[in-house]
Amino acid sequence: MKLLRLGEVGKEIPVAIDKNGKYRNLSSHIKDFNSETINFENLKELKKIDLENLEEVDQNSRIGSCITKPGNFFAIGLNYTEHAKETGAEPPKNPVLFNKSVHCIVGPNDNVVIPKDSKKLDHEVEIAFVIGKKAKRVKEEDAQNYIFGYCICNDISERDWQKNKGGQWVKGKSGDTFGPLGPYLVTSDEINDIQNLNLSLDVNGERHQTGNTNQMIFNFNFLVSHISSFITLMPGDIVTTGTPSGVGLGMTPPLFLKDGDKMELSIDNLGTQTIKVIAE
Repeated sequence: MKLLRLGEVGKEIPVAIDKNGKYRNLSSHIKDFNSETINFENLKELKKIDLENLEEVDQNSRIGSCITKPGNFFAIGLNYTEHAKETGAEPPKNPVLFNKSVHCIVGPNDNVVIPKDSKKLDHEVEIAFVIGKKAKRVKEEDAQNYIFGYCICNDISERDWQKNKGGQWVKGKSGDTFGPLGPYLVTSDEINDIQNLNLSLDVNGERHQTGNTNQMIFNFNFLVSHISSFITLMPGDIVTTGTPSGVGLGMTPPLFLKDGDKMELSIDNLGTQTIKVIAE
């Protein structure tokens, strides 16, 4: 299924796309897509619905983040070799795990806001996965049984805060609007080969990032197994899995986002984000 949330901020409704591409209101079957409702039991029930009998929703409505109020928003750093090199880092021997604040999540086409004291705002096109059932010490070969679905994440990063303000990366990764998610949460069964999806990101019509998930250092199954060996993952938890090369930090000279820039992100099967950058 392709799931999404439509409506004004704070008033979004859960929606599914039917076989004819029409948007259908799921409100009579599920309240929202969040940590309380994202699980395989609910998905099983949703799949029984004849979507064409449900109310059609205006496709021109604002698209909210495809999931709201997750318990955790984890991220993986330096998970593509060329991206690690462009930042001056060695490819890691173990996954680099950090947090993004759950409060940074916004819709896939909402504005990204440059904070007043920001100097080096950057983009990162990524695939995030969402957990569908409690995951603790999961074997790698069983990992797909725990992934509810996938979505696009733009891991917006303030490089000065990330690198020069002390502590962990979370400071530079968690500003307001630093986590556009969606448009769709695509359930795992809809993806034929998650390790062979193309990713791209353009800024003002110029291609900055291109990659494929077959270039990941640590694949999706390994990440589920690795993280769950340290941290119990719960339904609705989000893990965004790293970005390919082409970020602004890695350019010569570095090229960071500025007021008025337009980003377009695309990933096979997962849709497109179109985002305007504005000053606070």
